[in-house]
Amino acid sequence: MKSTWTLNENSTGVLEVEVNKEAWKKAQDKSLEILSKDIEIQGFRKGHAPKHLAQKQIGSQKLLLEAMNNVANEAFVAGMIEQKIEPVAQPQLDIKAMTEDELTLIFNVTVKPEVELGEYKGIAIAAEDVTVTDEDVEAELVKLQDQNAQLTVLEDAVVENGHTVIIDFEGFKDDVAFEGGKGENYTLEIGSNSFIPGFEEALIGMKSGEEKDLDITFPETYHVEELKSQPVIFKVKLHEIKVRELPELNDDFVELVEVEDVTTLDELKASIKKDLETQRKQVEEDRVNDELVRTVAENAKVEIPEAMIEEELNQMFNEFNQRLAQQGMNFELYSQILGQSEEDVRGQMSEDAGKRVRSRLVLEKIAEVEELKVEDSEIDEEYARIAEMYGMEVDQVKEIASPDAIQYDILLRKAVELVQSTQA
Repeated sequence: MKSTWTLNENSTGVLEVEVNKEAWKKAQDKSLEILSKDIEIQGFRKGHAPKHLAQKQIGSQKLLLEAMNNVANEAFVAGMIEQKIEPVAQPQLDIKAMTEDELTLIFNVTVKPEVELGEYKGIAIAAEDVTVTDEDVEAELVKLQDQNAQLTVLEDAVVENGHTVIIDFEGFKDDVAFEGGKGENYTLEIGSNSFIPGFEEALIGMKSGEEKDLDITFPETYHVEELKSQPVIFKVKLHEIKVRELPELNDDFVELVEVEDVTTLDELKASIKKDLETQRKQVEEDRVNDELVRTVAENAKVEIPEAMIEEELNQMFNEFNQRLAQQGMNFELYSQILGQSEEDVRGQMSEDAGKRVRSRLVLEKIAEVEELKVEDSEIDEEYARIAEMYGMEVDQVKEIASPDAIQYDILLRKAVELVQSTQA
């Protein structure tokens, strides 16, 4: 197959591939064989009619399109190899010429952009001093108290701010239930602002077993268009009222938190302070490293194709959904609670997506310029490290992450380490 490559602006280009006659003829023969299986012609069993009759019934245009679809991927790969281009997104296909004797395809391709490195050695990023105060320790103790609080059912009580309630609810607009407005045995903390404005406040004063219709108006910023600024009625049944009871801060409390080699409240405070110092030092180290990579990326010159940012954005949004799932939530529920659509969330991620792509491209270029390599033994060690971290077998990790992906991660890490080692 013959191909030509024309690179245009912003890392987009046109790959033209002329399919050789032999390959094009084979593709047509194969397509005829496939399409003939569904052809019924009087006097012949289905799929067994002579080829010339089947071809006549199929029609030349349909046959050529089917053959083109069958050979297009092969043509693209051949042209990509011949022109040594590296696509970063699915190409768009056009047909320049298509007859029984010839086929020329046009692929509009987005490729990895060229990176012109700027300064990436000898950059100084100052680390800030890390301190932990007594107030910080006390704040952590309060968190531990809250984590170990017990929810106690209140009898003969009315809902107050700060109570936790168990409710059934269903929303109606013009007497018709709307999608996403129903929940059963739902746990809600009054004052958490988890629901739309007015909902939680309207529950204050209710008693266990009581049912009530809440007149609520959705905010004009709500993400569901048909509910914006609309008055609705939530039918609510209150099952239980609970109150959070915090444990006292004493040596008995230490037994609840179960910290190794810690038996007294003073020892717990010392342990908390040490852990906070370790955490904050790590956070500061990560901040310095992130700032270093960001600076190196900004020093480089590179035009990032929109397709690469969009692909990164898709990855980030998928990761976001996975984190929600780990918390027992899906995006639909998240969207209802915070009033944010998928478009809103993706818009907030867009800038970070561009930065991530830019940093990755620059680190790849550093690895190339510095001729960094990854040995097979390093890949094996990385598999073992991941397996130990997540309590998995190495074979399980290999099913999730390919050697190429592991190699790529190690390579970028080496590039970061190189930049770190040259800090002024």
